[in-house]
Amino acid sequence: MSENRWGYGKEDGPSVWHKHYPSAKGNRQSPIDIIPHQVSHDPSLGQIVLNYDQCTSINISNNGHSVVVEFDDSDDRSVILGGPLDNPYRLKQFHFHWGGKGCRGSEHTVAGNCYVSELHLVHWNAVKFRTYSDAATAPDGLAVLGIFLETGDDHRWLHMITDALYMVKFKGSVTDFKGFNPKCLLPSSLHYWTYLGSLTTPPLDESVTWIILKEPITLSERQLSKFRMLLFTAEEEDQRMRMENNFRPPQPLKGRKVRSSV
Repeated sequence: MSENRWGYGKEDGPSVWHKHYPSAKGNRQSPIDIIPHQVSHDPSLGQIVLNYDQCTSINISNNGHSVVVEFDDSDDRSVILGGPLDNPYRLKQFHFHWGGKGCRGSEHTVAGNCYVSELHLVHWNAVKFRTYSDAATAPDGLAVLGIFLETGDDHRWLHMITDALYMVKFKGSVTDFKGFNPKCLLPSSLHYWTYLGSLTTPPLDESVTWIILKEPITLSERQLSKFRMLLFTAEEEDQRMRMENNFRPPQPLKGRKVRSSV
Protein backbone atom coordinates (compact mmCIF):
# COMPACT_ATOMS: atom_id res chain seq x y z
CA MET A 1 0.00 0.00 0.00
CA SER A 2 1.66 3.23 -1.11
CA GLU A 3 1.42 6.41 0.98
CA ASN A 4 -1.55 7.60 -1.02
CA ARG A 5 -3.26 4.31 -1.64
CA TRP A 6 -5.69 2.96 0.91
CA GLY A 7 -9.06 1.34 0.74
CA TYR A 8 -11.42 -1.07 2.44
CA GLY A 9 -10.14 -4.42 1.17
CA LYS A 10 -8.08 -7.06 2.96
CA GLU A 11 -4.79 -5.73 1.61
CA ASP A 12 -5.39 -1.99 2.06
CA GLY A 13 -8.23 -1.77 4.60
CA PRO A 14 -8.54 -0.35 8.13
CA SER A 15 -6.59 -3.19 9.77
CA VAL A 16 -3.38 -2.12 7.96
CA TRP A 17 -3.81 1.66 7.82
CA HIS A 18 -1.49 2.07 10.83
CA LYS A 19 1.46 0.96 8.70
CA HIS A 20 1.33 4.19 6.72
CA TYR A 21 -0.73 6.42 8.98
CA PRO A 22 0.61 6.29 12.56
CA SER A 23 -2.35 8.31 13.87
CA ALA A 24 -4.37 5.09 13.49
CA LYS A 25 -2.99 4.01 16.87
CA GLY A 26 -3.61 7.42 18.50
CA ASN A 27 -5.57 8.26 21.62
CA ARG A 28 -8.60 9.93 20.02
CA GLN A 29 -9.46 7.78 17.05
CA SER A 30 -12.90 7.48 15.44
CA PRO A 31 -15.42 5.99 15.06
CA ILE A 32 -16.38 4.58 18.47
CA ASP A 33 -19.13 2.47 19.99
CA ILE A 34 -21.43 4.80 21.94
CA ILE A 35 -22.85 3.07 25.02
CA PRO A 36 -25.77 5.28 26.12
CA HIS A 37 -25.87 4.20 29.79
CA GLN A 38 -22.15 5.04 30.14
CA VAL A 39 -22.52 8.49 28.58
CA SER A 40 -22.52 11.50 30.90
CA HIS A 41 -25.33 14.01 30.48
CA ASP A 42 -23.80 17.47 30.37
CA PRO A 43 -26.30 20.23 31.23
CA SER A 44 -23.86 22.83 29.91
CA LEU A 45 -24.27 21.49 26.38
CA GLY A 46 -26.66 23.72 24.49
CA GLN A 47 -28.52 23.03 21.28
CA ILE A 48 -26.67 22.82 18.02
CA VAL A 49 -27.74 25.31 15.39
CA LEU A 50 -27.40 24.62 11.67
CA ASN A 51 -27.47 27.81 9.64
CA TYR A 52 -27.77 26.22 6.21
CA ASP A 53 -30.31 28.64 4.74
CA GLN A 54 -27.90 30.05 2.17
CA CYS A 55 -26.20 26.75 1.34
CA THR A 56 -24.36 26.63 -1.94
CA SER A 57 -23.57 23.10 -3.09
CA ILE A 58 -21.13 22.96 -6.01
CA ASN A 59 -20.63 19.40 -7.21
CA ILE A 60 -20.99 15.71 -6.46
CA SER A 61 -18.09 13.31 -6.98
CA ASN A 62 -16.79 9.79 -6.47
CA ASN A 63 -13.38 10.02 -4.79
CA GLY A 64 -12.81 6.26 -4.85
CA HIS A 65 -13.85 5.87 -1.23
CA SER A 66 -17.31 7.47 -1.04
CA VAL A 67 -19.66 9.87 -2.78
CA VAL A 68 -19.00 13.49 -1.79
CA VAL A 69 -21.07 16.67 -2.16
CA GLU A 70 -18.86 19.80 -1.97
CA PHE A 71 -19.95 23.27 -0.88
CA ASP A 72 -18.72 26.81 -1.37
CA ASP A 73 -16.95 27.46 1.94
CA SER A 74 -15.49 30.87 1.11
CA ASP A 75 -17.66 32.61 3.72
CA ASP A 76 -20.01 31.90 6.63
CA ARG A 77 -23.19 31.32 4.67
CA SER A 78 -23.46 27.69 5.86
CA VAL A 79 -22.30 26.99 9.40
CA ILE A 80 -22.85 24.82 12.45
CA LEU A 81 -22.61 26.44 15.88
CA GLY A 82 -23.60 25.91 19.50
CA GLY A 83 -23.39 22.66 21.43
CA PRO A 84 -19.76 21.79 22.17
CA LEU A 85 -18.41 24.34 19.65
CA ASP A 86 -16.81 27.64 20.70
CA ASN A 87 -17.50 29.36 17.39
CA PRO A 88 -19.18 28.71 14.01
CA TYR A 89 -17.67 26.05 11.74
CA ARG A 90 -18.19 26.27 7.96
CA LEU A 91 -19.73 23.44 5.94
CA LYS A 92 -17.15 21.99 3.53
CA GLN A 93 -18.71 18.73 2.28
CA PHE A 94 -20.79 15.73 3.16
CA HIS A 95 -20.35 12.05 2.31
CA PHE A 96 -21.75 8.65 3.21
CA HIS A 97 -20.54 5.28 4.48
CA TRP A 98 -22.60 2.14 3.83
CA GLY A 99 -22.53 -1.65 3.82
CA GLY A 100 -23.24 -4.45 1.36
CA LYS A 101 -26.68 -5.99 1.08
CA GLY A 102 -27.80 -7.18 4.49
CA CYS A 103 -24.61 -5.88 6.12
CA ARG A 104 -23.84 -3.18 8.62
CA GLY A 105 -22.69 0.09 7.12
CA SER A 106 -22.42 2.75 9.81
CA GLU A 107 -19.07 3.66 11.31
CA HIS A 108 -20.27 4.62 14.78
CA THR A 109 -22.33 2.03 16.61
CA VAL A 110 -24.74 2.42 19.54
CA ALA A 111 -24.38 -0.21 22.28
CA GLY A 112 -22.84 -2.48 19.65
CA ASN A 113 -25.72 -1.99 17.21
CA CYS A 114 -25.05 -0.62 13.76
CA TYR A 115 -27.10 1.15 11.11
CA VAL A 116 -27.09 0.51 7.37
CA SER A 117 -25.39 3.81 6.59
CA GLU A 118 -23.94 6.96 8.14
CA LEU A 119 -23.89 10.48 6.75
CA HIS A 120 -21.06 12.85 7.71
CA LEU A 121 -21.38 16.62 7.30
CA VAL A 122 -17.85 18.01 7.57
CA HIS A 123 -17.26 21.57 8.85
CA TRP A 124 -14.08 23.51 9.60
CA ASN A 125 -13.07 26.24 12.03
CA ALA A 126 -12.61 29.28 9.79
CA VAL A 127 -12.35 31.60 12.79
CA LYS A 128 -9.04 30.08 13.90
CA PHE A 129 -7.66 28.73 10.61
CA ARG A 130 -7.05 30.20 7.18
CA THR A 131 -7.82 27.10 5.13
CA TYR A 132 -9.58 23.75 5.47
CA SER A 133 -6.19 22.01 5.13
CA ASP A 134 -4.79 23.93 8.10
CA ALA A 135 -7.88 23.13 10.17
CA ALA A 136 -7.84 19.42 9.28
CA THR A 137 -4.63 18.84 11.24
CA ALA A 138 -5.48 20.92 14.35
CA PRO A 139 -7.10 19.50 17.52
CA ASP A 140 -10.08 21.87 17.24
CA GLY A 141 -10.05 22.25 13.47
CA LEU A 142 -13.06 20.22 12.36
CA ALA A 143 -16.62 19.52 13.47
CA VAL A 144 -18.42 16.57 11.89
CA LEU A 145 -22.15 16.05 12.25
CA GLY A 146 -22.97 12.35 12.01
CA ILE A 147 -26.44 11.10 11.07
CA PHE A 148 -27.44 7.43 11.10
CA LEU A 149 -29.59 5.96 8.32
CA GLU A 150 -31.88 2.95 8.70
CA THR A 151 -33.97 1.18 6.08
CA GLY A 152 -37.69 1.80 5.82
CA ASP A 153 -39.69 4.12 3.58
CA ASP A 154 -38.23 6.19 0.77
CA HIS A 155 -36.60 9.37 2.03
CA ARG A 156 -38.42 12.17 0.24
CA TRP A 157 -35.30 14.29 -0.38
CA LEU A 158 -32.50 11.74 -0.60
CA HIS A 159 -33.63 10.83 -4.12
CA MET A 160 -32.02 14.10 -5.28
CA ILE A 161 -28.69 12.50 -4.41
CA THR A 162 -29.44 8.89 -5.38
CA ASP A 163 -30.80 10.03 -8.77
CA ALA A 164 -27.44 11.71 -9.48
CA LEU A 165 -25.25 8.75 -8.53
CA TYR A 166 -25.23 7.22 -12.02
CA MET A 167 -23.27 10.29 -13.17
CA VAL A 168 -20.47 9.58 -10.68
CA LYS A 169 -20.35 5.80 -10.93
CA PHE A 170 -16.59 5.64 -11.44
CA LYS A 171 -13.73 6.77 -9.21
CA GLY A 172 -12.60 10.26 -10.21
CA SER A 173 -15.90 11.29 -11.78
CA VAL A 174 -17.44 14.61 -10.82
CA THR A 175 -20.48 16.55 -11.99
CA ASP A 176 -22.28 19.79 -11.13
CA PHE A 177 -24.69 19.50 -8.22
CA LYS A 178 -25.99 22.95 -7.43
CA GLY A 179 -28.82 24.12 -5.19
CA PHE A 180 -28.93 21.20 -2.74
CA ASN A 181 -29.47 22.12 0.91
CA PRO A 182 -28.64 19.29 3.34
CA LYS A 183 -31.06 20.71 5.91
CA CYS A 184 -33.64 18.42 4.30
CA LEU A 185 -31.62 15.40 5.48
CA LEU A 186 -31.81 16.27 9.18
CA PRO A 187 -34.03 14.23 11.54
CA SER A 188 -36.74 16.03 13.50
CA SER A 189 -34.70 15.94 16.74
CA LEU A 190 -31.21 17.40 17.03
CA HIS A 191 -30.38 15.76 20.39
CA TYR A 192 -26.84 14.44 20.16
CA TRP A 193 -23.80 12.74 21.63
CA THR A 194 -20.44 14.46 21.37
CA TYR A 195 -16.80 13.47 21.89
CA LEU A 196 -13.31 14.37 20.65
CA GLY A 197 -12.13 12.12 17.84
CA SER A 198 -10.51 11.90 14.43
CA LEU A 199 -11.12 11.60 10.75
CA THR A 200 -12.30 8.04 10.00
CA THR A 201 -10.26 7.86 6.78
CA PRO A 202 -6.52 8.36 6.27
CA PRO A 203 -4.64 10.40 7.34
CA LEU A 204 -6.87 9.87 10.43
CA ASP A 205 -5.91 13.25 11.91
CA GLU A 206 -7.18 13.76 15.46
CA SER A 207 -8.89 17.04 14.66
CA VAL A 208 -12.63 16.33 14.93
CA THR A 209 -15.25 17.37 17.43
CA TRP A 210 -17.89 14.74 16.69
CA ILE A 211 -21.60 15.53 17.05
CA ILE A 212 -23.65 12.37 16.49
CA LEU A 213 -27.41 12.81 16.23
CA LYS A 214 -29.38 10.28 18.28
CA GLU A 215 -32.36 10.08 15.92
CA PRO A 216 -31.72 8.29 12.60
CA ILE A 217 -33.29 9.12 9.25
CA THR A 218 -34.87 6.54 6.97
CA LEU A 219 -34.12 5.52 3.42
CA SER A 220 -35.53 2.68 1.35
CA GLU A 221 -33.63 -0.43 0.31
CA ARG A 222 -34.05 0.79 -3.28
CA GLN A 223 -32.35 4.07 -2.47
CA LEU A 224 -29.57 2.27 -0.62
CA SER A 225 -29.00 -0.07 -3.56
CA LYS A 226 -28.10 2.94 -5.74
CA PHE A 227 -25.13 3.69 -3.48
CA ARG A 228 -23.95 0.11 -4.00
CA MET A 229 -23.89 0.63 -7.77
CA LEU A 230 -20.97 3.04 -7.40
CA LEU A 231 -17.48 1.65 -8.00
CA PHE A 232 -14.23 1.94 -6.05
CA THR A 233 -12.46 1.85 -9.41
CA ALA A 234 -11.97 4.19 -12.37
CA GLU A 235 -13.60 3.65 -15.77
CA GLU A 236 -10.37 2.54 -17.44
CA GLU A 237 -9.54 -0.11 -14.83
CA ASP A 238 -10.24 -3.71 -15.81
CA GLN A 239 -11.32 -4.84 -12.36
CA ARG A 240 -14.58 -3.13 -11.46
CA MET A 241 -14.97 -3.22 -7.70
CA ARG A 242 -18.37 -2.35 -6.27
CA MET A 243 -18.32 0.36 -3.61
CA GLU A 244 -19.70 -1.09 -0.40
CA ASN A 245 -18.56 -1.73 3.18
CA ASN A 246 -16.63 1.55 3.06
CA PHE A 247 -16.50 2.02 6.81
CA ARG A 248 -13.93 1.82 9.58
CA PRO A 249 -14.86 -0.31 12.62
CA PRO A 250 -15.15 1.32 16.08
CA GLN A 251 -11.87 2.20 17.79
CA PRO A 252 -10.90 2.04 21.51
CA LEU A 253 -12.24 4.90 23.62
CA LYS A 254 -8.97 5.19 25.59
CA GLY A 255 -10.43 7.09 28.50
CA ARG A 256 -12.32 9.72 26.52
CA LYS A 257 -15.66 11.00 27.73
CA VAL A 258 -18.74 10.91 25.55
CA ARG A 259 -21.22 13.59 26.55
CA SER A 260 -24.92 13.80 25.84
CA SER A 261 -27.24 16.74 25.23
CA VAL A 262 -30.68 16.68 26.88
